[in-house]
Amino acid sequence: MTQPTLKLLTPFTIGDVPVANRIVLAPMTRSRAGEGNVVAPLTATYYAQRASGGLLITEGTQVSQEGVGYPATPGVHTDAQVAGWRVVTDAVHAAGGKIFAQLWHVGRMSLPAFQPNGGLPVAPSALADQSNAFTATGPVPYGVPRALETAEIARIVADFGHAARNAKAAGFDGVELHGANGYLIDQFLRDGSNQRTDQYGGSVANRVRFLGEIIDAVVAIWGPGHVGIRLSLPVSRPSLTDSDPVALVTAIAQRAEQAHIAYVHMIQPVAGVMFAAGQPQLAPVIRKHYHGALILNGGYAGDTAEAALQAGTADAIAFGVPFLANPDLPARIAAGAALNPPQYDKLYGGGAEGYTDYPTLP
Repeated sequence: MTQPTLKLLTPFTIGDVPVANRIVLAPMTRSRAGEGNVVAPLTATYYAQRASGGLLITEGTQVSQEGVGYPATPGVHTDAQVAGWRVVTDAVHAAGGKIFAQLWHVGRMSLPAFQPNGGLPVAPSALADQSNAFTATGPVPYGVPRALETAEIARIVADFGHAARNAKAAGFDGVELHGANGYLIDQFLRDGSNQRTDQYGGSVANRVRFLGEIIDAVVAIWGPGHVGIRLSLPVSRPSLTDSDPVALVTAIAQRAEQAHIAYVHMIQPVAGVMFAAGQPQLAPVIRKHYHGALILNGGYAGDTAEAALQAGTADAIAFGVPFLANPDLPARIAAGAALNPPQYDKLYGGGAEGYTDYPTLP
């Protein structure tokens, strides 16, 4: 008897981008960029190997030097960086895939060593992130950032626009705004990290303003059907909180709906390990106010991903570590095959080992 086709493996259209299936490669930092934050040639092999996914989303890609917070991570704000990414997009397209660039500014989660002229990292407010920076010599506590002046915010919005234009020149199929994981957009969104008293702070509407201006700038370049945003609002930590995440997600979803962007990509783990007790599930809030594609990410396997799609909880599922370790993940899910275990000690930095040497099905 023929097995029914999994919804996870059916074609779909994300915004204006038709994709082969509903399996998405989640953005994952690999720290393998070369001098000048230019992606290495091996990166083209890495993404092309995973081109059987419906949509590939790149690792976080800085919109400016000010947006850098980690060693060996790529940018898309110089001509050399654009040329490096063009090799990647050509390889993915030759393999039949679609790929979006994730546009990234780390904000306060940086160190003066990464900043232009050794200056302080910037943030909505002069509040330090209470985690440690990853450096080549080990973890280092973040310092207190410099609060952005109101007049400076237009410059950063323009940096996102410049990076979006460069992403188009590099041959990407679209862009994802990195509004998750405590980076600059996320810092503006949450009232635990944003204590401004101007038009970018205070009320929910004011805190969403920065994101809205970036959406408008990028949509003006790409059109709405090629733009997405990634959020992680269910996830919090001591220095990254919000007093009313439901109200905040409602406002973000309404802004995404107003702009008609292609998708919202939410980190909403299957298991409760990343949630505080009683924390609300926010995917249904997005569903209520936003009618584009909803991509969920966080600990999914083939069966739980299929269940989420069948229940209408999501339209597509993003896989991180399972796709990293299994470049042929769609084929393995289709066959019910075992997955390769990830090499966690080789996630960041290095060469082909733990990057492009994972075996595929015979």
